[in-house]
Amino acid sequence: MIVSGIPAKLGWQLQLFVGFITVVLGAILAFHPTKSINVICVIIGILVIIGGVFHFIRVLDPDESHRVWIGIAGLLEVVIGVVLIRHLDVAFALIGLLVGITWIVQGVVALMVGIMGVAGRSRIWPIFFGIVSIIAGAVVVAVPVHSLNVLAVLLGIWFVVMGVLQIVSGFFLRHDLKRLG
Repeated sequence: MIVSGIPAKLGWQLQLFVGFITVVLGAILAFHPTKSINVICVIIGILVIIGGVFHFIRVLDPDESHRVWIGIAGLLEVVIGVVLIRHLDVAFALIGLLVGITWIVQGVVALMVGIMGVAGRSRIWPIFFGIVSIIAGAVVVAVPVHSLNVLAVLLGIWFVVMGVLQIVSGFFLRHDLKRLG
């Protein structure tokens, strides 16, 4: 029997495996948020440095029309990547600020959608969501480092819950396959 292009036996086993990995990652994130975020910041820093190196390689191409600007972008990326790796507190704050600003913008847009509204549609949900998103974004922007730790713990808990649900789903799939097979 085939389930979604995957042999049925492998399908439920993959579901269990993904669920187990999700639970483990969630537990690590929930119980060690600072260390987990440190790893994420270092990975982001490495990726930015690699992007800068690729810009430097593009500068060597004589047919490149904007070599100076690409060289400046590469230099900035390498410097930013090193700062992100070397000064994790700055990286924490930047990630927290990015999340907070995103929530504020998202909240303003939702609030405007709710206020301007569409005839026949409820305005309550967009207005409520917009207000909550603006408040949450303001809190995260006000204390980005501490907020990021709390968000990491909440995300870790969410991963654990989703992983457990995936594992249960895998066992249900196995049970259904046995019944059908």
